Amino acid sequence: MKAFEIQPGFGFDQLKLVERAEPTTERPLAAGQVLVECRAWSLNYRDLLVVTGAYNPRLRLPLVPLSDGAGEVRAVGPGVTRFRPGDRVATCFMQRWVEGPLTADKARSDLGGNLPGVLAEFVVLQEDGLVPIPDHLSFEEGATLPCAALTAWNALVVSGRLQAGETVLLQGTGGVSLFALQFAKLHGARVLITSRSDEKLARTKEWGADDTINYQTVPEWGKQAWERTGGVDHVVEVGGGGTLPESLRAVRHGGHIALIGILSGTAPANPLPILMKGIRVQGIYVGSREMFEAMNRAITLHHLRPVIDRVFPFDQAVDALKYLQSGAHFGKVVIRR
Repeated sequence: MKAFEIQPGFGFDQLKLVERAEPTTERPLAAGQVLVECRAWSLNYRDLLVVTGAYNPRLRLPLVPLSDGAGEVRAVGPGVTRFRPGDRVATCFMQRWVEGPLTADKARSDLGGNLPGVLAEFVVLQEDGLVPIPDHLSFEEGATLPCAALTAWNALVVSGRLQAGETVLLQGTGGVSLFALQFAKLHGARVLITSRSDEKLARTKEWGADDTINYQTVPEWGKQAWERTGGVDHVVEVGGGGTLPESLRAVRHGGHIALIGILSGTAPANPLPILMKGIRVQGIYVGSREMFEAMNRAITLHHLRPVIDRVFPFDQAVDALKYLQSGAHFGKVVIRR
């Protein structure tokens, strides 16, 4: 089978397409294992960090990257009850986080990091680390759910306990933010979204955004958000250190900031507004399988469809990562075979 491996040295030049033995030709499936033929994958900012060595330069190489994949079950091992051959499935970002709170052991079960990833034609995973894809979604759409969609769901619905009529501030037009936009509208919330592109901001209106701010022309966008809303109830913070100060300005007293990403770096922010405004800042590291299944029920009920910007063929995975790095995308970047 074909698979991509990060070779020693990291970087795009070290992400190589290689031939490997199909997993079940080396040994039979063990109890609880599932053989999945992968059909599609989606990219996250984390994947860029992993491939370039910025995520963890001590990762054991060679390593198959990527956490997010979708495909078809080809075979099951002894004792498997959740799936059968022919089922359409997506991967869980953390293979051992089935339910309950996040623990150190669960956090060490991340695909494409502590565990081998899924950018291969076939993978073997435990049945607990897979979920069914909603019937109305394609493999490409299903592949966008494990990280970006679940992170947004956890941020707003689980951690944020989002209520109808509340206001949500989103940053940019990547996968997490556009899923958060759809989930917020599904729950009857008002959405304000920022971007440096007026063209992208106009497109967010087509997906339900109520208000927009160009953060390049309005650098104090947090102050602007406060003035327009009287303080937002929730911020989905994907920027990190560079954007957190404005998020703290935008959120209301007693409001909620879901801290997700570090797209703008890790510079420290003044914690005084957190104290003075009684803000709840919650770190979000994707979510459990139980959350994933609840999210999929909502996606199925409302026939929600992910926003996919561009789909690359399997052998152009490096080009897909470079496209993601360019920041030109609106929504998810997907690979398929």
